[in-house]
Amino acid sequence: MTMSYDVTIYKLTHRRGKKHPYGVRWRVNDRQFSQWYTTEALADSERSGLIQATRRGEGFDSESGWPESKLRELRSVSWFVHAVEYIDRKWRASSAKHRVSMVETLVTVTVALVSDKRGGPAPETLRAALRGWAFNPKQRDSAQPEQIKTALSWVAKAAPAVNNLDTVRRVLDACATNLDGSASAPAYFDRRRRVLTNVLKFAVAKNRLAGNPLADPALEWEPPTRDTVVEEIDPRVVGSPEQIRRLLTAVEAVGRTQGPRFVAFFACMYYGMLRPAEVSHLREQDCRLPSTGWGLLLLEKNSPAAGKAFTDDGETHDERGLKGRGHKDVRPVPIPPELVAILRAHIEVFGTGPGGLLFRSVNDRLIHPSTYWHVWKRAREIALTPEECESPLMRRPYDLRHGGVSLRLYAGVPGAQVAEWAGHSLEVLQKTYAKVVAGFEHVWFQRIDQVLDNHPVAPNHLAAPNPLVEPPPPVEPSPQEAPPAVWTRDGPSHHKNSHRPSSGRSPTNSLRSRARRFESCRGRTTITSGNTR
Repeated sequence: MTMSYDVTIYKLTHRRGKKHPYGVRWRVNDRQFSQWYTTEALADSERSGLIQATRRGEGFDSESGWPESKLRELRSVSWFVHAVEYIDRKWRASSAKHRVSMVETLVTVTVALVSDKRGGPAPETLRAALRGWAFNPKQRDSAQPEQIKTALSWVAKAAPAVNNLDTVRRVLDACATNLDGSASAPAYFDRRRRVLTNVLKFAVAKNRLAGNPLADPALEWEPPTRDTVVEEIDPRVVGSPEQIRRLLTAVEAVGRTQGPRFVAFFACMYYGMLRPAEVSHLREQDCRLPSTGWGLLLLEKNSPAAGKAFTDDGETHDERGLKGRGHKDVRPVPIPPELVAILRAHIEVFGTGPGGLLFRSVNDRLIHPSTYWHVWKRAREIALTPEECESPLMRRPYDLRHGGVSLRLYAGVPGAQVAEWAGHSLEVLQKTYAKVVAGFEHVWFQRIDQVLDNHPVAPNHLAAPNPLVEPPPPVEPSPQEAPPAVWTRDGPSHHKNSHRPSSGRSPTNSLRSRARRFESCRGRTTITSGNTR
């Protein structure tokens, strides 16, 4: 911010036929500034304030054009007022889920900023008042209980000013902490930090802050140590295909009408790697379900459940484009015959709803998360042993999607292709599933051994063998050797369709044979014309 005393204030300007016809114009250095008002009196009052500032010898900001006294006035706005203005500005253009993120962040921060003030309402009451009214333009003008009115009146007076560095430190501390005082998860903290950054940028644009305080050396705030914002999947949550089939069978047994509707719902999350919101919006016309072989899902929309208070139409679900893609983008996902059969049976039994929707509740409405969570919890109790129920194994319905992604990685499908089918970036896929694919070193060691022993075996993901190398004869698996494993809670679980034939030799014998060949060739190696003999 640069202050200047080279200031010129002009006479009032009048523009006929304009909504704000009366204007105040002034110059700071070589830059022109103006403000326009509906009445001449308002414009003249603003001009008088500028003239008085020059008579007091105040400098004018060369960026905003305002005198020092006006800047102090602008920057004395409280956090509460600023937060309300911010949410009003961003609400209309934001998705329902993003509205939830903005409101949750502003509520958390505001409650933290006034926590040391006396005479305030209970934290639960204050959070309800902020979430339900102050930070929700859709419901702000609805009837307010007396305790809500009292809470909002109190917080408007108690909230500190935005331009206080101590305020910013406390805001950051609040973003990094959960309600119970524990450190927030990396992804949750990152989401809050992004909202906070936008709130502070809005303050700079409104001349309430001279610059971004997060970059101010005087802030002296150390962020929590985070290894990564992308949380890695715990390998213990991933179930084997046999466990998945057990759980899907148990889902059918949950209730007389409710459970059977969810067999195909959960199967799409595992065999198709779909997010719950993508399954909710799946329509019959999005499915290619041949009588035999693989099928195809063409995903175009998803319907996340944000809550009635945050959607424009008052519905629980908010219809949006696919996550991380353009509004009209389509993501094709090949599905195995097992899911094709399940979907064909689901359509035959339950039919479709409005617009061809495959999944509806017994009341013919979109599936609510609380409903499928209840069904999944009961299915785990039926299908799993008490020890498995206490473990992280498939604890959340979303773990089905993790299992589907892991299955393809285990099968040797290239990461880039898996990421495309799952709707991830490759970077996120590699970070998220780093621990899931760990523990398969014996598979990779075996393949390296085969190459070093002059028995190259092409990985699953190569389209064709190298034409310059004579293909080796097929290697039959040893009847005594177990196939590579898919990770489960209790350790490796072997599956007949998830392995590649092995050489039948132990790693120790293979290593010894290579050592003997190396010793026999020592001293007989010569290099001529770039070739080794």
